[in-house]
Amino acid sequence: MSHNSFGHLFRVTTWGESHGAAIGCVVDGTPPGLRFSEAQIQRYLDERRPGQSRYTTQRQEPDQVRVLSGVMPGEADGELVSTGTPIALHIDNVDQRSKDYSEIARRYRPGHADITYDMKYGVRDYRGGGRSSARETATRVAAGAIARLVLPGLVVRGALVQIGDVAIDRSRFDWDETRRNPFFCPDAQTAERWADLLDGVRKRGSSIGAVVEVVADGVPPGLGAPLYGKLDADIAAGLMSINAVKGVEIGDGFASATLSGEDNADEIRMGDDGRPQFLSNHSGGILGGIATGQPIVARFAVKPTSSILTPRRSVDADGQEVDVMTKGRHDPCVGIRAVPIGEAMVACAIADHYLRHRAQTGR
Repeated sequence: MSHNSFGHLFRVTTWGESHGAAIGCVVDGTPPGLRFSEAQIQRYLDERRPGQSRYTTQRQEPDQVRVLSGVMPGEADGELVSTGTPIALHIDNVDQRSKDYSEIARRYRPGHADITYDMKYGVRDYRGGGRSSARETATRVAAGAIARLVLPGLVVRGALVQIGDVAIDRSRFDWDETRRNPFFCPDAQTAERWADLLDGVRKRGSSIGAVVEVVADGVPPGLGAPLYGKLDADIAAGLMSINAVKGVEIGDGFASATLSGEDNADEIRMGDDGRPQFLSNHSGGILGGIATGQPIVARFAVKPTSSILTPRRSVDADGQEVDVMTKGRHDPCVGIRAVPIGEAMVACAIADHYLRHRAQTGR
């Protein structure tokens, strides 16, 4: 199976399966001289780590990262300095329960990639989905921690802005609040409503979808290139590659279809610093595939977790019609843990474009 890498100059290749011995990635193209520690990477992995609340899968994985290559010891205790060679990141799997999946070894779970993997390869890893499992995304989060270091001043933040049909009140949007509740919710009152909503979903053995918003600040104008190197296209591709993501929008996205040309166009005036300033940001910080210097705003929709206790109609590998009920430990709303994954993919795309821009323009 090919296609395990993304990015051009900042290139990430991931490896490993959900129920294998370990997972990891190789980050190639990292500039030399970047200073960081395993603890800095671990901070982002801890945000994605399962089993931290009753609203996520109870699989207990510490997700302890080890940096195996591409670095030298720095001056401070625990500090690492990138050498410019490939950085290998390793995470052990410690809490696999393959027996939970024995009943569906030959049955295709509706909504999962079971049937398409079998159609394409003639074989599939039924133990948690193998490479199609969201377990792989831990490695992307680790790579995203490196990506954040490539562009000085880059700040990438994500928030869950909708679960099911319950959306946040944007008048109460508070980035600090996203780290005070188990949902990465920027609205404390909506977080309380989500708690009740998800308790009901979890008790029914069902699942529900969500919308995640990622905002990148500190992106200089000029990143991205027409026509087939657009920054928003690569961000969208990265976000769409996340498990269970079924839609991506940049800026106002689909809501742009309801606006007039007057409302949608981001007007421009000269600022006090003598530079052009935009009066709004309907474009999400990107025009013609090139960054405007405004915050880059992307949102993505995550479908309900397909692994549920309610029996669903399907077929097995022998062509027999069956009912499938997925046991095991699963997220009632996979969108919660998708927040740090979305941040990582946006950070990786921006880091890649920053290096490509510097290579082409020299600045």
